[in-house]
Amino acid sequence: MVRRKGLLPKPLYFTFSSEAEGDAYVARLERLLDAGVVPQEFVDSRSSIVTGLDAIREYVSHHAVSITDRPLLNALASKDVVASARLASIDYRWVQSWVTAMKREENLSPSTIRHYVGALARCFDWCVLRPAPGFPLNPIRLLPRRYATYSEMDQAAVLAQDLAPKADVERDRRLPPHEEKEINLVLAGARPRRRQRPLTLPWQAALELLFVLAVETAMRLREMYTLSIDQVDLAGRTVALEKTKNGDKRPVPLSTVAVAAIKRYQSLVAAGERGMAGFSFDGGWLFPWWGGDKAVLGKVSRKLSNQFSRVFDAAGCPDLIFHDLRHEATSRLYEKTTLTDLQIAKITGHKTLAVLRRYANLRGSDLAARLW
Repeated sequence: MVRRKGLLPKPLYFTFSSEAEGDAYVARLERLLDAGVVPQEFVDSRSSIVTGLDAIREYVSHHAVSITDRPLLNALASKDVVASARLASIDYRWVQSWVTAMKREENLSPSTIRHYVGALARCFDWCVLRPAPGFPLNPIRLLPRRYATYSEMDQAAVLAQDLAPKADVERDRRLPPHEEKEINLVLAGARPRRRQRPLTLPWQAALELLFVLAVETAMRLREMYTLSIDQVDLAGRTVALEKTKNGDKRPVPLSTVAVAAIKRYQSLVAAGERGMAGFSFDGGWLFPWWGGDKAVLGKVSRKLSNQFSRVFDAAGCPDLIFHDLRHEATSRLYEKTTLTDLQIAKITGHKTLAVLRRYANLRGSDLAARLW
């Protein structure tokens, strides 16, 4: 028996001639379910999209959902307020009530609310465009700007529960030269200050390259550790990203620093040095953490984020997070080049210039140095 709340309409029962055959089949099925994919034969063809759960299940089964939307939709499918809501009764008042509940009852941050709302909005967009839509208009699209910001009434309701209202935190953390130097020393195996011994860093050379690429290219963590050897063109000084967070392909240019770091890493892998013994490029991957299984992407991302948190803490910058390096790299593209906004957006993969400018945290001292 296989159960999967939020994806399967009912428990599934199977009979096999041997335990091994059953285990193999169920393992394949669970990999699909982990990725949010329900095989068509398990969906009742006679059913229609009636509830929010129906909408999410059909959308995930028949649409190429992004890797970031899948876990959000799976989480929404487990929430009764969305799963049991009948599409015919979902209107703007329902949407407002849902957003308010996420603030006052769940005390979610504005960014988390926007992620949930965006994922469900894209699901409902798909429902509206179907030949037999559940409703003619997607009411989520009627939300005003700043809908996720806590109003005075929202704040009062949260404070009455002895909780603190959540607010948007716009990261503007930069990486000064002395911190970058300390991080490189820790990654190289130096003993951190105020510690008795160096950090134990599995795949040390790979971690060093990941850090260099992050500050030199503005690539996302997942975009880097999933790179295959074929995507890296050192002669052309580019990395060809085939499928990004936004679902688009994009070429990423490599600086001379990045090219030199990759070449050094290749020689270390070939020699099995700096923690790279046991890894080779024969499998086709540039880094050792991922082998192509999409079901473990989240696990790998968390593992690497935690690893770098340890490194940053040891280097004396515990408030730094890995995603700050993408902000740093974007800011450096503005500071060190004469590229236009559009050209930089092509490198970073930002869809709009408004989002790009949020990532360009230019240092006031650098701007002042350009004045008369």
